[in-house]
Amino acid sequence: MDISTFTAKRQRLAAKGGEIAYTEFGDGPRTALFIHGLGTSGALWRQVIEQVSDMARCVAIDLPGHGATPPREDLSVAALADVAAELADGLGLGQVDLVANDTGGAVAQVFAARQPERLRTLTLTNCDTDGNFPPPEFAPVIEIAKKGELAAMFVAVAGDSAAWRTSPLAAGYEHPENTSDEAWREYLTPVGGTIERARVFERILCSLDPKDLAAIDGALRALDVPTLIVWGTGDEAFGVEWAHRLRDTIPGAKAVIEVEGAKTFFPEERPDALVPHLRAHWVS
Repeated sequence: MDISTFTAKRQRLAAKGGEIAYTEFGDGPRTALFIHGLGTSGALWRQVIEQVSDMARCVAIDLPGHGATPPREDLSVAALADVAAELADGLGLGQVDLVANDTGGAVAQVFAARQPERLRTLTLTNCDTDGNFPPPEFAPVIEIAKKGELAAMFVAVAGDSAAWRTSPLAAGYEHPENTSDEAWREYLTPVGGTIERARVFERILCSLDPKDLAAIDGALRALDVPTLIVWGTGDEAFGVEWAHRLRDTIPGAKAVIEVEGAKTFFPEERPDALVPHLRAHWVS
């Protein structure tokens, strides 16, 4: 599925805390809620959703400051989990199959820890975890953001198509050269299209607080929701050892499925590495 096909279905919910953009496909008997991470949007999930929308009503959120969702004052992962819950409430989603990637995985863990009764299943792909949030590899970028020097850099990158495939976001792909201009534009414009948007992205980076995941450790250790962990082994920021740490933490997780050589954004780049496991997980 190309970006324009996906975004043509984008809608907006007027929630209590502010407008939330989301994209919906499918009308299956179950409901899946997909959460992306930093620098992307709900469109990250378009290839996966295309292949599972026969099984579920698939809803992909745009987190605040990404896609078409405007920013909010509190941009911590704990607050973003509240936004996901607002969307679920506003759309009357009921119990969901929660699927997440990258920093969206941290958001999903907070959501699951706070409201486990709202989950039918949980699926985590390469993402932040307690002890690796944010990953040390992000420290230089966060330090630049704290100095207020990142926004101008992001505006320059977003405005220069020649720089897209060597930008920091490109580290999430095995083959960034194969990602379409349409996708780069979808991701980079909301976080760097203007200096105001880039300042919001700086705030998001500065809001990444290890305490948010440390606070839910006990709840995750009691989480018996069936949990699927599918993890690319080529990811420097989210090494596969963190997937095994998650498996050992969450009682509902029984195994780690490793995707050889895959990086953070493999659900977009290599959807066939996730879809069969996701389909089996949902019917097991």
